[in-house]
Amino acid sequence: MSDAGSDMQGKAAGGYRVLARKYRPADFSALIGQEPMVRTLTNAFSTGRIAQAWMLTGVRGVGKTTTARILARALNYRTDTVNQPSVDLTILGEHCKAIMEGRHVDVIEMDAASHTGIDDIREIIEQVRYAPVSARYKVYIIDEVHMLSTQAFNGLLKTLEEPPPHVKFIFATTEIRKVPITVLSRCQRFDLRRVDAGMLTEHLNKIAGLEDISVDDEAVAMIARAAEGSVRDALSIFDQAIAHGAGAVTAEQVRSMLGLADRARIVDLFEHLMKGDAAAALTEFRAQYDVGADPAAVLTDLAEFNHLVTRLRFVPSAAGDASLSEDERRRGVEFAKALSVRVLSRTWQMLIKGIPEVQSSNRPASAAEMVLIRIAHAADLPTLDEALKSLDDGPQSTGSPPARSSSPTAAGPGNGGASAIASGRMPVTSGGGQTMRLVETQSAPAEMVAPPQPVAEAAPAVPVKSLADIAALADANRDMLFKTQFKSCIRLVRIDPGRLDVSLTADAPKSLVTDLSARLEKWTGRRWMVSVSRDEGGQTLAEAEAAKKNDAILDARNDPAVAAILARFPGAKIIDVRIPNAPEAEAGDADLPPEPAADDDETDF
Repeated sequence: MSDAGSDMQGKAAGGYRVLARKYRPADFSALIGQEPMVRTLTNAFSTGRIAQAWMLTGVRGVGKTTTARILARALNYRTDTVNQPSVDLTILGEHCKAIMEGRHVDVIEMDAASHTGIDDIREIIEQVRYAPVSARYKVYIIDEVHMLSTQAFNGLLKTLEEPPPHVKFIFATTEIRKVPITVLSRCQRFDLRRVDAGMLTEHLNKIAGLEDISVDDEAVAMIARAAEGSVRDALSIFDQAIAHGAGAVTAEQVRSMLGLADRARIVDLFEHLMKGDAAAALTEFRAQYDVGADPAAVLTDLAEFNHLVTRLRFVPSAAGDASLSEDERRRGVEFAKALSVRVLSRTWQMLIKGIPEVQSSNRPASAAEMVLIRIAHAADLPTLDEALKSLDDGPQSTGSPPARSSSPTAAGPGNGGASAIASGRMPVTSGGGQTMRLVETQSAPAEMVAPPQPVAEAAPAVPVKSLADIAALADANRDMLFKTQFKSCIRLVRIDPGRLDVSLTADAPKSLVTDLSARLEKWTGRRWMVSVSRDEGGQTLAEAEAAKKNDAILDARNDPAVAAILARFPGAKIIDVRIPNAPEAEAGDADLPPEPAADDDETDF
């Protein structure tokens, strides 16, 4: 169905059809800005690899519902010579008109925003088993599918995974993240892209020619920018502009209708700000405000132009964008060559933070003026690299009076000013701004200044290198309850100065990690970062002690003398083994706490 055909239908109906409906694409060739999706579908249809369900996602107005209808038309395409699914829809097929008008009996469109429950999905499930009435496929188009309830999604899963061969599903949504992954995995997903401003400009000029409407290039560019990638929004604004201008669309009319500022004047305002001329910037802003420009829209346009200038520094070909005015193109390139990226980035940040302030203020004009004053004032301030360069170049390049040279005696304790400079605490200003930086200067000749000696990092007052050290600290601080929990529930993964990675046993108290961090800071005098690792870690101290005790008992049982005693006294058991003064054992068990009775040489039975 061509645009001309839509026009004839509108006239036959005797009523006016808005441009968004009148020029709604009827086939894939008229769908602008979605070439990757069209290419994929063309290849799939030509090879017969047609999916059972599709998920169309994108912002409002990019053509999700339109694509769904075109896809339904392609699935059920039938003419006198063609009787198979096809993406070549140049000839009007048997079912095409009814499908595109949304009245075909076998193409069911449902708005999930008003049919969210399981009962609505249950009705679909009951109907899918019946064959289509006249078309090849029964197609279900569910718009805003993310609005379905969890029960509705779950009820749809089985049918979606194994639908009857005569059923196809097409879903559309603007909130793809709200769709369960179980549903997404059963669909072919297409992300419909925003249509760039240049393509929208060409599309609007084409429609203006078909409608015999006189339109300015600047007006079309403003409409394309205001649409923000949405074809439907662009056509709706264009429709409104035609009515506003009584058939002729001019830039001034569009600017007045949308509350926009003149783009050339936005560039003038940007120039005043970059020069630091706050008075001229406020005068220009007030002039734009008096003719109807919205304060937030002015700042938004400033941010867009700031972004354009920044982009032109790295992508000079961006100047060929059809949506740019001649002033934006020419002067944007000039600014891109003159301004540093750091200045542009700083201005961008101030604008981005200032726009919400203006939008939420009960005095938006005043709030916008304060934002402009901040930007103009910041234009006088040097960036960090400029301040450092001015220091490297010497006092002559900063515009400041030459610094008085200091002698070795002047830098002594009795000279406060020279001492402040020598110690690196003299603030330096550059270019009239107030960028504060502590500058380290040398007050004595280079040959008289000894090179700085590396300062060894002081060892911590309380070294902690193992879990045993922490247990010893708990013992020294008589925190027995914490020591018991620590030894039973903490597994060591990694330990560094000030950092401890551990894993916990299943029965560990929830507050153990927090308690451990607080006690380490209290006992060692430094802050500790304690984190729970996914690694299993080593043994707990309690497990290590138990293993050590078991090994000792096993060794004792194998000793001939002990074995003889056990044989002499039936029923006797070894309950503990204590080895006196074993340095080699102590060295091997550095991670374990000291045995409480290391000096006892007795074996208990």
